[in-house]
Amino acid sequence: MQSSGHRLRDVEHHPLLNNEEDFDGPSSESELPNRIWFIRDGCGLVCAFITWFLVLYADFVVTFVMLLPSKNFWYALINGVAFNFLAVLALTSHLRTMLTDPGAVPKGNATKEYMDSLQLKPGEVIYKCPKCCSIKPERAHHCSICKRCIRKMDHHCPWVNNCVGENNQKFFVLFTMYISIISAHALILAGFQFFTCVKDQWTECSDFSPPAAVILLIFLCLEALLFLTFTAVMFATQIHSICNDETEIERLKNEKPTWERRVRWEGMRTVFGGQPSLLWINPFAGLRLRRLLSRTRKGGAEFSV
Repeated sequence: MQSSGHRLRDVEHHPLLNNEEDFDGPSSESELPNRIWFIRDGCGLVCAFITWFLVLYADFVVTFVMLLPSKNFWYALINGVAFNFLAVLALTSHLRTMLTDPGAVPKGNATKEYMDSLQLKPGEVIYKCPKCCSIKPERAHHCSICKRCIRKMDHHCPWVNNCVGENNQKFFVLFTMYISIISAHALILAGFQFFTCVKDQWTECSDFSPPAAVILLIFLCLEALLFLTFTAVMFATQIHSICNDETEIERLKNEKPTWERRVRWEGMRTVFGGQPSLLWINPFAGLRLRRLLSRTRKGGAEFSV
């Protein structure tokens, strides 16, 4: 496909089209479908269900096995409120990561009319993805699961059933942060519970029988240890990528930056929005429930298949 004044190439890497300055056509908010984002992937849905199940299991063990039977009212109240509050933040971050468009490039926008609207300079080369027939902005990569090109795609995470990209990286970072915090909290509570129960010979430390309580606590410790290790590493990796303005795909492919890097605090402000504040760690920030419900009533979810 060729047009006068510019050339179009069917390649996937090193696009020349800048996603902030030159790509402002069909991706504008007024032209996006009035639908929420959702990926219909069997493996991703199973992983998302497992994630929710394990968090709710941890909440059940912490609340009903360890805290409610406690004789110390303030110990149970403070730890119960803190753990459940952090669990709500973690699950909210998970939902927002899963249901937020990560930065998908509109399908099939590589048309003559759209390219003419870009007002390209003579001889300038732009790049088209041969898989979804879209013009690729700079730093965009095609995801075979989402079946779309994603701006600043870091990776596709089955545990959130979505790509981590330009628009939802903040929520993914918050998800890993809150999961690592509640995992550490659960491990500390479990350790204190074991110490107390051994001291009292398991007679009054839980409403469950000693064998049942031990099994529940052991599974909780194993889960918390695995979650803490995985999410802490992911959180550190994401913060490192943001501070260096380099996605995981770009790092693995050793791509040389053709863009002006936003490093350290500038990169953090770009991802989390504005100056440092409590909004950075708030997964509810920017959520418009009324607008979301109206979009759902109008057209349901946008399935990227």
